Amino acid sequence: MDSLVPMIIAAAAVLVTLAYASYLDIRDRRVPFLVWLPMLAVGICCTGIVLWQMTGNASLIAGYCSLVAGFLYADYLDNRGRTDSFGLAGHYRKENVWFYLAFVLALPAISWFLLVPAPGMQLIAWYAMFAVILGYVTWMEYRGKFDVPDAPGQAGPSVADTIGRWYFIPVILIFVITSVLMIAAGSWPLNGGLFILLPAVFGGVFYTFGRMHLFGGADAWALIFIAFCVPTFPFTPLLGVPPLGFLAFSALINALLLNIAAPLGIFVINLVRGNRAPLMYMFFGFPVPGEKIRKEWGFVMEDFSEKDGKIDRKFIGFWDAIRRMYMGKGRIYTRDLREHPEDYTRELSMYRKAGTVWISYAVPFIIPILAGFVSALIFGDFLLAFMTVLTGR
Repeated sequence: MDSLVPMIIAAAAVLVTLAYASYLDIRDRRVPFLVWLPMLAVGICCTGIVLWQMTGNASLIAGYCSLVAGFLYADYLDNRGRTDSFGLAGHYRKENVWFYLAFVLALPAISWFLLVPAPGMQLIAWYAMFAVILGYVTWMEYRGKFDVPDAPGQAGPSVADTIGRWYFIPVILIFVITSVLMIAAGSWPLNGGLFILLPAVFGGVFYTFGRMHLFGGADAWALIFIAFCVPTFPFTPLLGVPPLGFLAFSALINALLLNIAAPLGIFVINLVRGNRAPLMYMFFGFPVPGEKIRKEWGFVMEDFSEKDGKIDRKFIGFWDAIRRMYMGKGRIYTRDLREHPEDYTRELSMYRKAGTVWISYAVPFIIPILAGFVSALIFGDFLLAFMTVLTGR
């Protein structure tokens, strides 16, 4: 029971932070990165205590800390020290990256080599690759390679943009592979090694989704930090603990299932109000008055053009929407219309002439994440329970 107490404390910290982040996301549609840091500090300490109680393995704890540090360093590089990342104005200096890099490189070296009796030779190659990737990206950041604007008429992303967007995927894979090697070699016990392996895979997926603009930044970090702070169930939920016992995955599954209610509700409302659009759009959006669009929240789901005073409109296709999300260009958010109307004079004029504009609903996903986390703690994994009932096992 004593080993569960730190996880209960970490779960309480996550619950309070998710509730506050949900409030901020509803109010401002923005959650400063600084909001997550107190929760993360509590979660790291609590998880470290649990790992020590479970295994007494210092290498494992250092490996866990190296994973968390790797993600934080990636965010530091990806945001180029902008104040909206950490919420601390003026703290960023380019020469600081070398100090942070040294820290991030030291942790896995301590974990994989210094704290194990006989480190495997394979780890040396993986560590070298890890150091080279982060070292090269750090050098690019220090030299300002990521600050160069795209050339006019450039057909696709630049080499620097491609590296900046994708370099962390091989870093995540290195964490995954080395975790498997450490477990296979017996340097880490399986029950503790999963505290690194599962969050690495889970966090890597959502970090990538966030970098591809397929997932909100606050939503991605919420799920990643749940995986870091509460990697296992603090107590047995009513429906039992899933086979892997990985709380973050159950919270995600429950959030997705609970979030299904929103599209169904929107579809019914559109039917009742007589709104008509292609079927897919009936589930994910609704029309708003063009002259009042700046007061709404959501992404514009239509493209407009004007010829000879006549407005032509068409819905944005699914794959075109995905492409725009990935490129980070071509999507019009109503918040941008509200905050920077001077940049959208043409669009706002056409929206007024069109009369109505279809926009996507904008309920922050962090709210279902909060509900999914609470329901996972209390009840367990909804999908697993459903499959158990369905199969009779």
